[in-house]
Parts: sequence; C-alpha cells; structure tokens
Amino acid sequence: MTGRAPNNGPHKQEMDQDIRHMYSEGEYKDFNLDKQGEGKFWAAVPNPNEKDAAKRESCTRLPFWVKNGERPDDVENAISPQILSKLAYAQITVPETRVELNPKDKQTVNLPTWVWLDKGRYRPLSVKASVDLGGGEEIWARTTVTPDSLKLDPGTEDATVHPESGECAIKGDGSIGSPYKKGSGKKAPPCGVTYLRATQGGGTYTLSSTLTWKASWEGSDGAGENDLPTGEFGGQQDVTVQEIQSIN
Repeated sequence: MTGRAPNNGPHKQEMDQDIRHMYSEGEYKDFNLDKQGEGKFWAAVPNPNEKDAAKRESCTRLPFWVKNGERPDDVENAISPQILSKLAYAQITVPETRVELNPKDKQTVNLPTWVWLDKGRYRPLSVKASVDLGGGEEIWARTTVTPDSLKLDPGTEDATVHPESGECAIKGDGSIGSPYKKGSGKKAPPCGVTYLRATQGGGTYTLSSTLTWKASWEGSDGAGENDLPTGEFGGQQDVTVQEIQSIN
C-alpha cells in the first residue's frame, strides 16, 4: 500500500477534495497503513477482452477496504467463483478441428469415407482461475470444455452423410467416429460421407467439420453450473473423389 491517490478509472476527473479526504483523513486514514497486512483495497478492474466499452467501464465503485479472508458479497460484480469461471473459459484454447479419413487420400464414388477424430488430440481441457483473499483463503473456479459432437458438411449435394443428420455424437469412451475396419466394405460408417459424384477437372470438394465443445465449471464455494456458452470450432479439408476404375 502507498499514500498515493487510488486509481479510480472514470473517477479521475472527479477526484475532488471529499474523495481525497476519505483516503487521507477519513474512513481510510493514511490509506489504512496502520492495518497493513490485515487486508487490502479492492478496486474496479476493466476486462481488457470486453469489446463493449460502456460495459467494460460500467463498474464505477471507488476502492474499498476488505479484511483478509473475506469477500464482499454485498458489492455488485465483486469477484466470485462464477465470474472466475467465465475468465477461465476465455483462456481455454481448443485445437483446430481436423478429422481423420479412410481412404486417406482419394475417395471413390459410392464407397463410404470413414471419418473420426484422433482421440488423443480431442480430450477435455480445463483452466483454473483463482484469487488470493489473504489469511490463507482463496476463491477459485475450474472450467472444463469437453468435445460433444461432430457436424459434417460434405461440400456438395451429391453425397450422403452418416448418420443421416450429419451429426456424429461422442461415444462412451470419449471418441467420435471410428477408424475403418478391414472387411467393412460398403458398410455405412458410424460417422462419414459417401460421395455420389466424382470431382471434375482436378477440382475438389470442401469437407467441413464442426466440433461442438460443451462447457461446465466448479467453484470453491461448491457452486457449479452448465451456464457457459457452447463453443463450435470448424475446420475444412479438400477432398478428391474418383470414379471406380474397372478392367474389362
């Protein structure tokens, strides 16, 4: 703590004598230097990732004193596990969506293309955000995002998706789709595409895959909900489809 005037954001131009008096001679005389180690000042901190300037600067509360180990429940938008869950959510980075295919290279008209995700790459991800309240007390929230389903768009109307909805759900073991199994032949895959027309003139179809991640969180106060937004992250791959070659 120092004897300087507090950083009051939008109050800078309003730092009149009365406000200065509060921190020098009034409620927080000498900025509570006599209570050093017993607590700390809490102040408004704008979220730099908030694009709405009005919302970013909406908290106009002047800095106030809080004892170690306590959290001001009566102050609107005071940091809480729920707020921390959102800050943690904003820090999670999921991998680019890129599916595995079989056949790996060129696809063949009327033969199914098996689609799946590399299970080791697409797994639940967690970030923990915390605040030290002093006195050995801490509040925290751990946010976790988990792959939930994969949506396929073959890039042409001349194709059939598997399943018919084009949405491949996550299985009990956490995987989505299945690698091709020898001997499956024309059997429809649990997740995939059957192209009905070959690409022409060296062109390609753009196979789009969108992976949906569901988010949840748990907090130090026992709270936890699924109130965070679902994230959708897509990827695209060029696919070449050939006619079946036969010998007479």
